[in-house]
Amino acid sequence: MPDLEDLVGERLMIGLAGPALREADLRLFRDTRAGGLILYRRNFESPEQLCRLVAGLEGALGRRLLVATDHEGGRVIMLGGGTTIFPDGLAMGTAGEEAFAHRQGLFEARELRRLGVDLNLAPVLDVLTERYSPNIGIRAYGKDPALVARYGVARIRGMQRGGLSACAKHFPGKGHAPLDAHLALPTIDSTWAEMRATHLPPFLAAIAAGVECVMTSHPVYPNLDPARVPATFSRRLVVEHLRGEAGFGGVILSDDLEMGAVRATGPVGEAAVRAAGAGHDLLLVCHTEAAQREAAAALLGAYRRGALPRRELEAAAERVRRLRRRRAARFEGGPPAAEADGAPLAWAIATRAVTVVAPGPPGWKRALNGRVAVVFPRFSGLAARITIEAEVQDEAGWVARAFAPAGIAPETCLVAVEPVTEEIAAAAECAAAADATVLFLFDAHLYPSNRALLEAVQARARALAVVLLRDPWDAALLAPGVLGVTAYGFRACQLAAVIARLCH
Repeated sequence: MPDLEDLVGERLMIGLAGPALREADLRLFRDTRAGGLILYRRNFESPEQLCRLVAGLEGALGRRLLVATDHEGGRVIMLGGGTTIFPDGLAMGTAGEEAFAHRQGLFEARELRRLGVDLNLAPVLDVLTERYSPNIGIRAYGKDPALVARYGVARIRGMQRGGLSACAKHFPGKGHAPLDAHLALPTIDSTWAEMRATHLPPFLAAIAAGVECVMTSHPVYPNLDPARVPATFSRRLVVEHLRGEAGFGGVILSDDLEMGAVRATGPVGEAAVRAAGAGHDLLLVCHTEAAQREAAAALLGAYRRGALPRRELEAAAERVRRLRRRRAARFEGGPPAAEADGAPLAWAIATRAVTVVAPGPPGWKRALNGRVAVVFPRFSGLAARITIEAEVQDEAGWVARAFAPAGIAPETCLVAVEPVTEEIAAAAECAAAADATVLFLFDAHLYPSNRALLEAVQARARALAVVLLRDPWDAALLAPGVLGVTAYGFRACQLAAVIARLCH
């Protein structure tokens, strides 16, 4: 019979501090006996380095881990090499081709298995509503539950076909959460009737399709559970509904217990105990050693004193073990490499997703025959926090190459992702001197500095096209006569697809 420490360890998925394996990392995994490893961009320098990291950790421990990563596509990409960087979920949903989602799942499965990943924490099955969601947005497939279900299931089946486990998230649905759970604790007032009509159907479809994992969400749903606790701590939602009423027999994951929404409720050790008591099998504590050790110690103490039942611990650990055993080998399919057909698929999705949100001036194409100005964000400034493609980090060079096929050599004005006053003034002057201006705009409805940039350029430009880089809700801020276009994201393929639409 496994000892208590091993059973508790099976239920922990933790992260490493960096790209190189340290003695401290080995001590952490040995002390906590954690059975899961989650990979972040901080762990990735190259495909070969990542493979060495995973193999080195398992070799030193002498045991197999369950290796996961967040590889949603679009905004959320952790491993930027050896993979195809696909557009965001909303781009996929807009592209209107269910087969694209299946092929994406198949290609990412092959790519991630070569990198040693067992479990992809995707797809996002949250459904958008008219209520703005600051955390989900373009990560979701759309506002239609049936569409979200179809695309989610198609991608899950593609991943399964390629030998990769999928994880449907964020149950029971937070596409209408008013706050970002990474930062604060949201409350969602939907009733059971509203959830069953809109937000639960994609998860039920994923369960029917055999999805192996489901991740819960951190918001409070007071009309679903009168205890008024986050879904992470809700036995009503996890055990009674997801496990019982929905009949899900696979692995239930918590979202990261180090998020602000959970931190607002108390210490991470207490959160781990509450999440385990609610019925989660696998608890994610992703970022800091102190939190990871605290969670492991708190769980062990709770089981030792009988605050949590051992029979549930054993059942949860066995579900996690079964999931891990599905992958017979660590690196499958040869050396790390992106699928040859991945980039053409990403381009096809991006091209079909381009949407005109404001019709613009009738003489736009004629204006492009004159002097063209491009106002473009310094994406390289985001590279310390999120994966930014190397070619896009050379902003001025990328803009020149992207417009060259149309015979356009624009003057490029670079601004920060949150521009300062001097940059806004320079961009406005650049627009005033041009016959046509293309402004690549980053969430003016969220960032006052980007709203100021939009207003300044709109006031001075003779003919203006605005590319909405992330969420499409900036369309409401466009002045009459301004051309508004979006591809629902800012990956290189999406940017190039928008430019092609603007220039042809």
